[in-house]
Amino acid sequence: MTTTAPWTPNALADLRECLDLMTADGTVPGGVITHGSFDAEPGYLSSGVVAPECGDARPGPDTVYDVASLTKVLATWPLVGTALAEGFTLDTPVRELLPAVAAEAPSGLVTARQILSHTSGIRADTRLDQYRNRPGPLAELICGEDLIAEPGAGHRYINRGFILLGLALAQFHGRRLDELGSDLWRSLGMTSTTYGPVARSAQVAPTGQRLSGGPRLWGLPHDDNAALLGGVAGHAGVFTTPADLAAFATQLLTAYSTSGLLGRWLADSMQPVAAIEPGLDRGLAWILADEGRVAYHHGFTGTSLYLAPATGRFLAICTNAVYHHQDNRARLAPLRALALKAITDEP
Repeated sequence: MTTTAPWTPNALADLRECLDLMTADGTVPGGVITHGSFDAEPGYLSSGVVAPECGDARPGPDTVYDVASLTKVLATWPLVGTALAEGFTLDTPVRELLPAVAAEAPSGLVTARQILSHTSGIRADTRLDQYRNRPGPLAELICGEDLIAEPGAGHRYINRGFILLGLALAQFHGRRLDELGSDLWRSLGMTSTTYGPVARSAQVAPTGQRLSGGPRLWGLPHDDNAALLGGVAGHAGVFTTPADLAAFATQLLTAYSTSGLLGRWLADSMQPVAAIEPGLDRGLAWILADEGRVAYHHGFTGTSLYLAPATGRFLAICTNAVYHHQDNRARLAPLRALALKAITDEP
């Protein structure tokens, strides 16, 4: 049984100060950090406003954010984990999971394990727009591309693999990916998590502009390729709230502590598969830090989720950082570094 550990002195105060500073300097309109452990109610730190379009609405536990690539760990990764109990396999070539893919398709050789660990070697740029007016199913088009590296040879972050996994999961279950996600999230108590589009309101955080001078994306996926797929994809497209991220983290950490299905899947996924850089490895979907004791993932829009199963703690960051700057990763780095330090440090 996991024993939860308290936060180090000033860790949460440092996070709040950093979020306040980022709000004040225009890095983000505002945001929410949720923190906690699997055996206690979550806490929330918030700053700023949802967005200028939303008037004086303040972000909070129920503010809806486009979480971009957190979709990979909120939807595709847990759906693979639950499908394993139903006969889905990690080491079967995706061409065998997708009947539309020809046996000779070069990128059809890769496996779910290689996709999850970003070692598939398939084409790195996502660019689904290049398939406009091309006949054939999307899986066939993606798998028909030549490999850029030998599968399993090294780490390279690739969205296309998770798009393929989303298609494979839908094929395996005979149901749409958004339906599978909805059932999973409801079972975990995540009542506000959904694929877009979502209705505009003062509690839905707008993101960036698709065209300069145009309206902001508001309830529509920021990721261009997810948008081309109608908002439902294995790599991006999910909208959720800080409260639902806390519920997700709590369920995973509880299952980890009791050896439940998703807890065992989390433990398996926290085994290093490929080195990213010194001190960081990739497991299955998750980035691993602190010698494999912490798993985390980021979303391009300005979101992050951190899990420390050994101490039973979690942190999640929700911002719409792309509101002011299309690529805000460098500006978000100090907050994300503080979050990683807070989740790894023990008093």
